[in-house]
Amino acid sequence: MILDAIADQATRRPGAEALRAGDRALSYEELVALSGGIAARLRDIGVGPEVAVGLCAPSSPEMIVGALGILRAGGAYVPMDPAHPRARLEIMARDAGVAAIVTTPESSSAVPSGPWSVLSIADACEAEPPPPAALDDAALAYIIYTSGSTGQPKGVEIGHGSLANLVRWHRRAFGVTAEDRASLLAGVSFDAAVWEIWPYLSAGASLHVPDPRVRVDAPALRSWLLRERITIAFAPTALAEQLMGLPWPEWTPLRTLLTGGDTLHRRPPASLPFRVVNNYGPTEGTVVATSGVVAIEGADRPSIGRPIDGARVYVLDERMREVPPGVEGELYVAGAGVARGYRNLPALTAERFLPDLRGEGRMYRTGDLGYLCDGEIAFSGRADGQIKLRGHRIEPDDVSTALELHPAVTQSVVVARGAGAERELAAYVVLAPGASPSRAELREHLAARLPDAMIPTLFVRVEGLPLTRNGKRDPSALPEPTEDRVLSDAPRDLPASPVQERVAEILADLLHVPEVGVSENFFQLGGHSLLGAQMIARLYESFGVELSLRAVFDHPTVEDLSGEIERAILAAIDATPESGWEARS
Repeated sequence: MILDAIADQATRRPGAEALRAGDRALSYEELVALSGGIAARLRDIGVGPEVAVGLCAPSSPEMIVGALGILRAGGAYVPMDPAHPRARLEIMARDAGVAAIVTTPESSSAVPSGPWSVLSIADACEAEPPPPAALDDAALAYIIYTSGSTGQPKGVEIGHGSLANLVRWHRRAFGVTAEDRASLLAGVSFDAAVWEIWPYLSAGASLHVPDPRVRVDAPALRSWLLRERITIAFAPTALAEQLMGLPWPEWTPLRTLLTGGDTLHRRPPASLPFRVVNNYGPTEGTVVATSGVVAIEGADRPSIGRPIDGARVYVLDERMREVPPGVEGELYVAGAGVARGYRNLPALTAERFLPDLRGEGRMYRTGDLGYLCDGEIAFSGRADGQIKLRGHRIEPDDVSTALELHPAVTQSVVVARGAGAERELAAYVVLAPGASPSRAELREHLAARLPDAMIPTLFVRVEGLPLTRNGKRDPSALPEPTEDRVLSDAPRDLPASPVQERVAEILADLLHVPEVGVSENFFQLGGHSLLGAQMIARLYESFGVELSLRAVFDHPTVEDLSGEIERAILAAIDATPESGWEARS
């Protein structure tokens, strides 16, 4: 079991570094002692096997202490991102039936009120841990909530046996040892965090957590990986593609870059001093179901590899028959990683978790399409309307349901537009008679109910939603989001200088809106880190000034960005050697 492996590391190598974030570090001895204190307090309030406990904390050493403490108490942790709306966190906590929520002082304001205890990780002290709980492979380890088509998030229940299978495969496949230095980039509610934590801690490796802004800035992340001497790392697909395109020194300690969460469109260059491994798997399959090293050569898109240890993947037709190589079918995941099901949703569990073709347990119907090619699986898209956007799994109906709670919206449909880094969510809305909501008003309405990743960038007004001959909504027949249809916001104030005017033009073009006011927040208007990188390139082309992504996060308005640009231009002028008669006099 994972808990035994981590406890063994603390016994054999008590002073070895387990966690690091900047100047903060925890040894294995400290990690086990502090998590033992959390476990003791949880056990005192009745936490044990099958009892859910919320974990509301950002990616940090404290978050890992909390998760380990919950597991050591015998409970199951429920990741709750403190950046998500409190209303959504409350839905998750009530659906999971949490007995307590473990949090940090910085995240305590995000914790919803309810009939649960609230424990601060900061109050954890070294204490005698409770006796180990009796846990078998079927016992619940964690519940991760994903977007649901009914408008409510749905909880995926993962057992200890499934988690242990992932850890065993990961340690074997990537040769993880106590000498490794790994990274934790994924957010707490992204299931990739599961395999960024437990395989390394159970092997005695050290786990490093970067500053939040570093995680979305490829050049800054490269510098951090080199500085921290990271040997194995995970990065979401879009970020991994950027990292592959950067120059790396030959002495790079990184030997393996893992990626997944979206379709990989490019292959690594021959000069890259580490291998890239593409991974695929639904949350219902315990993070990873298939994995494969991405070859340098090949004109086609990289595959998603082969099934991992303990997993089976079937490619089936509509009659549940296996299709021959090269023929597209739906992907079904079977084996040790299959989840127990959905929390409190027996009908949906029965619909998606079916008897395994081989009669060995169950298999999960992914809704993804693919085909066999030379023994590997090629991913080709979705069989339904689910959207994967920058590593997030989004049910469009979840967004529409929340949107239609606004009194100005009578009907809506949500689709993804564009490709690659420019892919974005667009909501087509039918408005109530006389209603004229602004884009900001609808975004604010959704921000109170949905995570940022699920909030559309575009809101397009239509008179009615196109239907198929069978009376179903037909997203393929939606009109182009022309300027007269796109909902916008009147700028609060207009540009006051040529620099502000040009910056406002660049932001409006990137965000696909007619205008951006000088005090409007780029990220609140729908911007994200990948668009931020494009903005930096555009600003460099216009002004010859190279801003960092951190500067964009710290100065997200036209006014503040323009100020940064002007200061950089003046600094460059001051640093230029004098010339002409002034230099000679």
